[in-house]
Amino acid sequence: MTTKPKAKKFRIRRNEGSAQPAPEAAQGREDTPPSAQPETRMSAPPQSSEQRATAPREDASRQTEASSAPQPRSGEVSSAGQVAGETDMQKIRQEGLTGRQLRMARRMAQKHGLAPTSDFDAVRLLRAKGIDPFQRANMLELVVGRDESDGQSAVEPGLPTRANPVDPARVGDGDGVKLPQTIPLKKQQVPSTETMSTAERRAMEVAKVQRELGKRRRRRFALMMARLAFFVMLPTLIAGYYFYAVATPMYATKSEFLILKNDGGGGGSGGMGGLLSGTQFATNQDAIAVQSYLSSKDAMLRLDQDVGFREHFMQDDIDPIQRLDADASMEDTYKVYKRNVEIGYDPTEGVVRMEVRAADPLLAKQFSEALIDYAEERVDNLTQRKRETAVVDAEEGLAEAEEKRVDAQEMLVRLQQENALLDPEAKIASLRSQISSLEVQLQEKQLQRQALLDNPRPNQSRVEGVEGDIRRINNMLGQLNERMTTETTGDGNLAEIAIRTQLAQADLATRDLMLQSALERLESARREADSQARYLTTSVVPVASEDPSYPRSFENTILAFLIFAGIYLMISLTASILREQVSS
Repeated sequence: MTTKPKAKKFRIRRNEGSAQPAPEAAQGREDTPPSAQPETRMSAPPQSSEQRATAPREDASRQTEASSAPQPRSGEVSSAGQVAGETDMQKIRQEGLTGRQLRMARRMAQKHGLAPTSDFDAVRLLRAKGIDPFQRANMLELVVGRDESDGQSAVEPGLPTRANPVDPARVGDGDGVKLPQTIPLKKQQVPSTETMSTAERRAMEVAKVQRELGKRRRRRFALMMARLAFFVMLPTLIAGYYFYAVATPMYATKSEFLILKNDGGGGGSGGMGGLLSGTQFATNQDAIAVQSYLSSKDAMLRLDQDVGFREHFMQDDIDPIQRLDADASMEDTYKVYKRNVEIGYDPTEGVVRMEVRAADPLLAKQFSEALIDYAEERVDNLTQRKRETAVVDAEEGLAEAEEKRVDAQEMLVRLQQENALLDPEAKIASLRSQISSLEVQLQEKQLQRQALLDNPRPNQSRVEGVEGDIRRINNMLGQLNERMTTETTGDGNLAEIAIRTQLAQADLATRDLMLQSALERLESARREADSQARYLTTSVVPVASEDPSYPRSFENTILAFLIFAGIYLMISLTASILREQVSS
């Protein structure tokens, strides 16, 4: 059984009449000058991309079939130009050109206004015009011309464009134009005029950019170092020269002293006062007050009057920066005083530390001793008013109590003298005892009389005797009672005198109690005043130094460098930020 073959593609061969152009047409195309060729090319119908892609394949197959088919012995004979063109194209096929080279040749032919029928024909036409399509300069010129036209064709104005130009960006894609790949021949290629490869050129450009960056970096670094030298190093050198060569050496005298509180017991030493006594918290306010006083203008003026602080710092031996002008005001003098007298207080230890600087060590010691004397005087005066006020008030109360007690005692004595009676209470008690004894006797006599009367025949004489005794006792009682109520001595009776005497005695007793209380208050005020007393104790005595302590040249120079560097850094950062904000 025979199966009929099924072919998906059929090669349709052109007839001999259409394949072979007329000699006159070929001769005309060869003889036509280049200026006339664009008109013919523009009159040709436009071809699609598939037709352009299959054109080289058809030419190749046509040439193969023509070479294998037997040559006809009759027909038209081609012209010499046509035969030469086919021969040149055959030689170009044997060169083994790549698809990229053929595409570049077609684009270059379009740029020069040629109308090639194939890629090989483009190479032939360019070589016929004396143009090497594979020279690197020509390729670069082609690319630049395409970039300058922003994607448009690089054909000069006035020249016709190709009917269906090939887009190089689409060559090689899946949907783009597929050109035939020729078989490379093993023969030596034509040497290129460019001896430098792309990698070498890229390396040269990178080296050039690196050199420019390095030059720019070195220039910026040099400018930065110049700014640093002008704004940082030069001021630092000036400051170092001053500290090492110009500044006057200053001698420092250090001293420390404590402010203590009296530990004597008293009425106010109990409670929290007793707990805090003997510690730095008990004298914290006093130490701060002394520190403030020594740092004040009052202490400066006293020091100037006693020792001559201003005259010392007006000497010509002191450098101009530390020297005090001859017509300096009190404010300028106070600034110099604060710069050369440093006083600090340590609240944890309760120690006041003082450092005095002067150009003369002995004078610095004298300044320190004078300030310590001022501090001691100030400490003594801190609680003196309070202590004196408390004691004076207690003494005045005691004097008043004593005076009133004397008045009460004089009044009692005067009552006793006026009434000629030392103790009215004793006299009244005596009368009362007599009345009591008489009343007892009266009761006995009444009982005796009743006993006599109870007899059937009482003795009349005895009854009368008892009745007489009762009568006499009653008379005596009446007299005694009358004496107690009606007897007068001086200005009043005995009862009034007794009451006045009792009031005077009570007043005297009250004055005695008030006098005793005033005495106790005076003693308490004195103890409290003693407990509030403050004492200044010098723990470190000022001693004159042998070597100068200031200026500290190295430390001050480093500090000046850090200050200038910080200022320069802040200004640089601010300027860069502002420049960035303005540029953005």
